[in-house]
Amino acid sequence: MAEHTYRVLVRGRFADLTDDQRASLRERLKGFDFLTDGGFTESGALTFDDKLDFFSYRVILTAKDKPDEAGLRRATTALDALGVDFKGLRAKVTDMDEMKINRPRRLG
Repeated sequence: MAEHTYRVLVRGRFADLTDDQRASLRERLKGFDFLTDGGFTESGALTFDDKLDFFSYRVILTAKDKPDEAGLRRATTALDALGVDFKGLRAKVTDMDEMKINRPRRLG
């Protein structure tokens, strides 16, 4: 199987956050702009809101197979770096090389 480029969206929930963890996560939200900082990137982007219930992790991966597992590992690493617990991780994968692009028809 040839390498393909994938967009992997991992979603989950924070679990058993302490007051210190909540304060730390809310501090990270200051200055965060979802439109510029929350998109799909090769380095990955972790996004959440001030309710601190759900989160998403968006990453672009190039792989031969199992991009969902690679995306889950990357999300887990990012969450572990923050020192927070989580649950219910699930990944949704879009193969960018297989996407159909509808181009507008030219008139005339």
